[in-house]
Amino acid sequence: MMTTVTSKQFHIASTLNEENAAKSSEKLILQLEKVTVGYDGQKIIYDADLKLYQGQIGCLLGPSGCGKSTLLRAIAGFESVISGDIYLESKRVSGTEYTVNPENRGIGMVFQDFALFPHLSVGENIAFGIKHLKRGEQKQRVAQLLELVSLQGYEHRYPHMLSGGQQQRVALARAIAPKPKLILMDEPFSSLDIELRQDLVVEVRSILLQEGIAGILVTHDQIEAFSMADRIAVMKEGKIEQWDTGYNLYHEPETKFVADFIGHGDFLAATVIDDYSVQSALGDLKSDEPHGFVTGQTVEVLVRPDDVLHKDESEFTGTIISKRFRGSHFLYRILLPSQQALYCFASSHHDHEIGEQMGIKVDLDHLVMFAENPLQQNESVG
Repeated sequence: MMTTVTSKQFHIASTLNEENAAKSSEKLILQLEKVTVGYDGQKIIYDADLKLYQGQIGCLLGPSGCGKSTLLRAIAGFESVISGDIYLESKRVSGTEYTVNPENRGIGMVFQDFALFPHLSVGENIAFGIKHLKRGEQKQRVAQLLELVSLQGYEHRYPHMLSGGQQQRVALARAIAPKPKLILMDEPFSSLDIELRQDLVVEVRSILLQEGIAGILVTHDQIEAFSMADRIAVMKEGKIEQWDTGYNLYHEPETKFVADFIGHGDFLAATVIDDYSVQSALGDLKSDEPHGFVTGQTVEVLVRPDDVLHKDESEFTGTIISKRFRGSHFLYRILLPSQQALYCFASSHHDHEIGEQMGIKVDLDHLVMFAENPLQQNESVG
């Protein structure tokens, strides 16, 4: 099941990532230029473009079957490209009729099933990829990584003696032991319980940042993506809809799919009044900048739950058709007289029953709008 990020969760998860994105190194680690991947003549990935810099963590996010893992495998070198180019540190490693073997790319991999060697100890697993080093250097590197992943004293234990979270830490330590340019992580937390997963996501991010290693995470979990990544590619049917910061994906989605996929949201029908305003079931809504649509055009305005607030004395009312208690607040579903439904936040002190009338007010600081007919305009203006 897809985890849907709420506004509050989003802001908590993304704040540090935004700061890191702004401070990241200018050294380009990974670049994809119009990468297309497919099998037996059928295209799976279409014209993928992205750039990732040293110290940044990126994420491929999207529903099952959208091509996330296929694109990751192409970056790793396990899949050939039909067209386009993949560069690592400005060196082309994949192109039409050209590819560098996976073992020669300097990339580390962390898998969903951990893929630890059961017959090797923790220390031997971590040292597996650094056998070219002298014995003393191997021992020093293993000790350093055991401390980094908080597993000091575990070097002589075997994988079956560890918890799932400990096994994942060992898998990460093994992947970063050779100091790769890039770490690729394919749904590495999906087999763990929710609480452990949330803690481990933060720990793994911290470890990668300490090592100065860039990373790409594949996930369908939005909270995981926002907690981990500085840049996120939202994917749909093999295409990257938007490669951006978490903040921009939530507040300024470029396509209706991104707007709908990221967090809760509704699309409120409206008619353009002028360059700044639209008329809707919630009255006239104004943008803080020209919206780019023509007068009289029918549009859809993205409305998040935190854009609609409870207000008893409001002239706009709706009928409560569902409610969810979230501790600090309620998330109500309100049916307007126009028969359009919207989510609404209310303090947890305002406990109303389904079927009651509730006053609401709109608190939009800018408008994200889409043409009702996709052929009229494919991108949002907000």
